[in-house]
Amino acid sequence: MPQTYDGIDEVVHAVGTPLGETEWLEITQEQVNQFAEATGDHQWIHVDVDRAAKGPYGGTIAHGYLTLSLIARFGEELFKVEGVTAKLNYGVNKVRFPAPVPVGSRVRAGASIANAVQTPAGIQVSLNWVIELENSTKPACVAETVVLLVP
Repeated sequence: MPQTYDGIDEVVHAVGTPLGETEWLEITQEQVNQFAEATGDHQWIHVDVDRAAKGPYGGTIAHGYLTLSLIARFGEELFKVEGVTAKLNYGVNKVRFPAPVPVGSRVRAGASIANAVQTPAGIQVSLNWVIELENSTKPACVAETVVLLVP
């Protein structure tokens, strides 16, 4: 169940607060193939199961940007803000992919509210994300994203 904030002021006061962790999500070859179709990125390490089985990871891996894009889904799972007209993706300040995500593995995300800045359009909220890879010492993705909350 997502952490629910009653308006922008509660979000501003929650800077530094962890939002918790999502449920585990299995990464499937179908997801990877659909992402390849949507983006035109058909690199063999993602979509050629036979060739990738002989490659450096022993199978296909998810696109880094597929892993990053899951933040939209994970954000819905972790937090909700009442009393806003929109919660918009405003961008990414930093992103790294420390570990590949093999197809068939599971990931989950944890996040915290890093900053909140008033702008003429609304509040820009920076979130620090860590997308964990099950049974790995390294995360799959570490990112700082920005969400615009429009009153």
